[in-house]
Amino acid sequence: MRIREILETTTHRPWELPSGDWKYYQEWNNALFLHWQVTPEELRRFVPPELEIDLYKGNAWVSVVAFTMQKIRPRNLPAFPPVSDFDEINIRTYVKRNNKTGVYFLSIEGGTRVSCLVARKLSELPYRYSEMNRKKGHYSSVNEKSGDTLELDYKINSQITDKTPLDKWLTERYALFQDTATAINEFEIHHAEWPTYKIDWEKIHIRYPRFSRLLEGTPDRSHYSTGVQVIAWDKTTCRKMVMSMQNNT
Repeated sequence: MRIREILETTTHRPWELPSGDWKYYQEWNNALFLHWQVTPEELRRFVPPELEIDLYKGNAWVSVVAFTMQKIRPRNLPAFPPVSDFDEINIRTYVKRNNKTGVYFLSIEGGTRVSCLVARKLSELPYRYSEMNRKKGHYSSVNEKSGDTLELDYKINSQITDKTPLDKWLTERYALFQDTATAINEFEIHHAEWPTYKIDWEKIHIRYPRFSRLLEGTPDRSHYSTGVQVIAWDKTTCRKMVMSMQNNT
């Protein structure tokens, strides 16, 4: 799908496209989604107070998304595969800010050191490097420093043609909110609706010690996607409330 076609495919979006020129193109390919239902009380300590936890029928959710990032590039520049292509794992939850729904990353890892450095510098997202291995039906990751490990073995099943409202709630998100030491950054994104497939798990091993109470047991929901082509706009920044209060005293 060409970029113009992507930008013209908007009926699935919850709000209009941002005004102004987009800044980055990227592809999120061969994505594995694993979702856990969690209590808002347990999740609250991981989410900054400036963000409201988004609930589905009174419940909060946390997701592990493992995929391959490809062809990421600035507008009007070509992709450079040694930096633009890498495996990524993020652990995310669902939030609101000013009545706009989006995601918030509890953790974000990349499988290439230089890609993590560049992404962290340009976006201020908290990328860290983990050793990753991906091949057909297998995805694994190890971070010796934090003790985080992931190992997934799977087979892709049939396409999901009748997505539930929860399926769409968990996947169709068009904003990212992420905090720095002083601010909340907001990123607007756009892509066509995720094509999703059922997935048969042969092995699920996920160990992130600091999130052990969020990622307990087998996931409550999961699926696979071939991927989406993504258009992203530059971040907008709002200073954190604590910093604003300090500056006024």
